[in-house]
Order: sequence, then C-alpha cells, then structure tokens
Amino acid sequence: MMAVLERPFFERDTLTVAHQLLGKKLVRRRDGETLSGMIVETEAYIGQEDSACHASRGRTPRTEVMFGPPGRAYVYFVYGMHYMLNIVTEAEGRPCAVLIRAIEPLSGQTTMARLRGKANHNLTNGPARLCQALDIDKTFNGWDLTAADALWLEDFRPIAEADIRRGPRIGIRYARPADRQAPWRFWVHGNSHVSR
Repeated sequence: MMAVLERPFFERDTLTVAHQLLGKKLVRRRDGETLSGMIVETEAYIGQEDSACHASRGRTPRTEVMFGPPGRAYVYFVYGMHYMLNIVTEAEGRPCAVLIRAIEPLSGQTTMARLRGKANHNLTNGPARLCQALDIDKTFNGWDLTAADALWLEDFRPIAEADIRRGPRIGIRYARPADRQAPWRFWVHGNSHVSR
C-alpha cells in the first residue's frame, strides 16, 4: 500500500486539491478484493458563491456533509439512477468539494466489468460509471476517506504539469455564465479514460 492521503491534503484550496488529485489512486476494498484506479479527471466546486455547487442554495440535509470535515466523501444520487463521488475540501464549515470524474483502472477490472455490465475502456470514464464499477453508493456519504477502510485515496504517480489540462466543468447549464465558464475541470491530457 502506498501512503494514504491524510486530512491536511484535503484542507487546502479546492482548486489545488482538484489539480493534485490527478495521479492519485482511488482504492475500494470490496468482499476481500481490491478495486482501484488512478484519478485522471476532476472538477472543483467552491462554496456558496459557486452557483454550480450544491451548497450555493444553502445548508440542507443533502449538503450537510459538505460543511463537515475535509477528507470525507460526499456521495449523491442524480437522475434517479446514478451516484457521484465527491471529496470534501477546505476548512470545516466552508462547503467545497472535488468531483471525481474519471479513473484509469489499475486492479479489479474483471469485477468492475461485471458491476458495470461492460468489458471495455468505458468502465470508469465518467463519474457515474466509476461509482458503478467500484460499487460506490449512498452508503459512503460522509465516509472518512483518510481511514483506509473500504474506500480511500493513496499517493501514486506524479503527473507532469505539461500533461495536465483545465477547462470548464461539464453538465452545469443551470449555473451562472461566469461559473459555467470557470476553468475548474482538470484532466490528464491524452489519457483514454478521461470522460470527454
């Protein structure tokens, strides 16, 4: 096991965390098997001033986890069928998070394919797909990702700055124009597991 990412990593500025999560390993321990992948795409959601952030509408039962300690999972259900995994960032009380959009599978691909019902490179190239492939659901909402138990993150591979791209986030048509255009999506250039 590589070094587990500890709370101070997540206490920093959300854009920094979103950028530096690229190349980290997302690990899921399930029924004695390790499923894992390298993070290749993220999006930052920055507090109540960001109209694309769920917390922009205030503190609710759904967003309560975002106001809690950094390094916890914020998992929500969308479109009546998909889960999305976010990681809470910055200081407790400031509702910020990073959405994990895509991972490059490293271990457990056979199980991932069974869970997804697919056996190709589309296993984990999107936030809903990776949650399905890793069997991440609402059970993990509020999960302490620094505890290395069932779901956690590890240091893995440094990504060269020249290989990182950034641009607008995806699927946030409801947000203000300035927030729709903010370059808060980060991805590993040329990686075939990036969502688009």
